[in-house]
Amino acid sequence: MKRWGFLGSGKMATAMIQGMLRAGIAPAEAICASDPLPAARTALEADTRVAVFESNLPVVERSEVLVLAVKPQTMREVLHQLRPVVTAEHLVVSIAAGITLASIEDGLGSIGRLVRVMPNTPALVGQGASAYAMGPRTRPEDEAIVASCLGAVGRAVRVPESALDAVTGLSGSGPAFVYLMIEALSDGGVRVGLPREVATLLAAQTVLGAAMMVRETGQHPGVLKDQVASPGGTTIAGLHALERGGVRGALIDAVEAATRRSAELAALAQAPPPSSSSAEAPR
Repeated sequence: MKRWGFLGSGKMATAMIQGMLRAGIAPAEAICASDPLPAARTALEADTRVAVFESNLPVVERSEVLVLAVKPQTMREVLHQLRPVVTAEHLVVSIAAGITLASIEDGLGSIGRLVRVMPNTPALVGQGASAYAMGPRTRPEDEAIVASCLGAVGRAVRVPESALDAVTGLSGSGPAFVYLMIEALSDGGVRVGLPREVATLLAAQTVLGAAMMVRETGQHPGVLKDQVASPGGTTIAGLHALERGGVRGALIDAVEAATRRSAELAALAQAPPPSSSSAEAPR
């Protein structure tokens, strides 16, 4: 049984810990975390019953798998702190957006086995869509460890690191696009006479059911769409309106724009800190 340590106790770290506990991947006594904020420590302890420390070093000392769940703007400082204490026996998993494996390796001084993960917020309800890239010095068993953790909070796939910006644009930002669709469908229901709460419930359940049909049947979305659209019926009339409104192209553009912005933010995250002595330290 591996001992896990989470540096940071935000929503994603909490979701991963809760998923691991539910799936029996590790008991609470084999997991610990750190957070500088007392309220965050109290909340995580109450939600999961794992030990939570104020500083990172006790977590490193107690762990074999380290999950870097800190904000990207603080990563450089955290890696500098970890450099003297992380060893070649640590598996280091980063869920910080935009921080490359090369940057983590540079910050740790080429020690530890590295994996980079892009999760998404539906992991909070056990329905995450995650991707991971294996990094330097990883062993065959390391992938199974990472996949089991991510599988506890949804579905996970392995990709080359070069694809993680695209993953960010699709599944990382995608939940917001789907929420917008649900809101719009609900608005449509209200427009034609449904109460708001009924319209929102039907819209959300329709999206959930349609997604499960794609996932569980393995059929192409276009095939499933055609099965609903009967000749001269209501669905094809609605689909015509969507095509006329450019919804398909807008969604493609949204993923492309989010991917492009992910690459831009990653470049900013790798930029060296300001050399001026008056520059404000990252918070």
